[in-house]
Amino acid sequence: MDSKELMILAAQACDDKRAEDIVVLDMGEVSLIADYFLICEGSNERQVQAIAREVKEKAEEAGLSVTRIEGFEQARWILVDLNGVICHIFHKDERNYYNLERLWGDAPTVAIESV
Repeated sequence: MDSKELMILAAQACDDKRAEDIVVLDMGEVSLIADYFLICEGSNERQVQAIAREVKEKAEEAGLSVTRIEGFEQARWILVDLNGVICHIFHKDERNYYNLERLWGDAPTVAIESV
């Protein structure tokens, strides 16, 4: 599975748990960290954890290993590292504060057609 397919799988997992404002940044020309950043938010800690859990489960079902999950207990900003794709799952109150879309403003946004 290439990074684009993995990004689509992660976006679908986020959508399945009703993540809001899903944005994907193409990091290929901007950073060596990952090919894609997927950024989304949940309305409360429980939903943020459910989104992260779904991303992890869908990746494992596809035979992929999750490199790292950070911030799960606090559920304010959970980072799920899938190697080529890094999912940033925010609590809605935290997303505007960190504003990754502005921080990585040089990265083009990827349109996700009805995931």
